[in-house]
Amino acid sequence: MKYTLRQLEVFLAVARQQHLTRAADILAMSQSAASSALRELEQQFGVQLFDRVGKRLQLNEFGLLIRPQAEALLAQAEALQRTLSQHDDAGLLKVGATLTIGNYLAVGIMARYMAEPGAGRVALDVANTADIAAKIANFEADIGLIEGELHHPDILLTPWQEDELVVFCAPDHDLAGRPALDDRDLREATWILREPGSGTRQTFDRALHGLLPELHVLLELQHTEAIKRAVEAGLGIGCLSRVTLSEAFRRGSLVPLPVPGRDFRRRFYFALHRQKYVSAGIERWISLCRQSAAAT
Repeated sequence: MKYTLRQLEVFLAVARQQHLTRAADILAMSQSAASSALRELEQQFGVQLFDRVGKRLQLNEFGLLIRPQAEALLAQAEALQRTLSQHDDAGLLKVGATLTIGNYLAVGIMARYMAEPGAGRVALDVANTADIAAKIANFEADIGLIEGELHHPDILLTPWQEDELVVFCAPDHDLAGRPALDDRDLREATWILREPGSGTRQTFDRALHGLLPELHVLLELQHTEAIKRAVEAGLGIGCLSRVTLSEAFRRGSLVPLPVPGRDFRRRFYFALHRQKYVSAGIERWISLCRQSAAAT
């Protein structure tokens, strides 16, 4: 075999960091050792894997082609090493979750995962759908839990569970208690919404197609709790996942507003790179997610 796993480690670290010194620091190597390993890998096969763009090292077309295979091979090698070592630590599982899922569902699943015998650690990164997709595509997350539709050639989406958005307001709002909102009510309302790029906003925009240019959007906020507080303060009405609103509805600090004729249904998805090695940890995480969905 003409390449070593260490050479692949250096190649992938440089691909992620786009900088040789930072890659060497992450691998606890000297810059000269990392440079030598990368140079030897290229020379052994007579290829160039990176283009230099200023101070950055950017994967060229051939580097992009082999990266998924290198990621999968190294992940399998690490899994084999853990098995051979017979250590209890199953390694670090990097999970990316969109804000609704990350703040209201993923933490409980993470606790169950880490409580199992032999389970490893979980690093949970919470961001919007676009950011999580970028991390999956760049192999910076092992698996994503997203709430938005996504079309990316390198990412495979698998349905996880059903969800629904709900329009809501403060109990003393003028619209509170209405049996239903019509299009005129929606146009005249002041809205507090999630930001563009989020799965929640994507579903909202689809549900209110035909009305979007006429809506009065006062605020676009990234965090669901900020939206709920703004609506409770009487600044407008909102639209969020029912998952995020159940407790507020129970307390009566917020109330739902029925909007017949508009489809606010959506799905949550698992997101994986198409060439990602599916480890035992990823399989167990998916299993726990499905169990959690079945229990609700």
